[in-house]
Amino acid sequence: MFEKLRIHEHMEVTDTDGRHVGTVDDVKDDQIKLTRSDSSDGAHHFIALENVDKIDDNRVYLKAGTPIPIGAGAN
Repeated sequence: MFEKLRIHEHMEVTDTDGRHVGTVDDVKDDQIKLTRSDSSDGAHHFIALENVDKIDDNRVYLKAGTPIPIGAGAN
């Protein structure tokens, strides 16, 4: 298990294949808030912390099968 305090602003968020999903804007409660500038629809998107597989190399890796919000970077 990871420590959510290790997730910080400007970290890259990727899916299990290493494809860019977004960039961390903030961590609020039990969710990662992604930057609007990284989305195709100009909106903030959120990923539940329970979907984080690991944190490595200034990157947040999501678990396989994590639903990626429509408009986020990997779409």
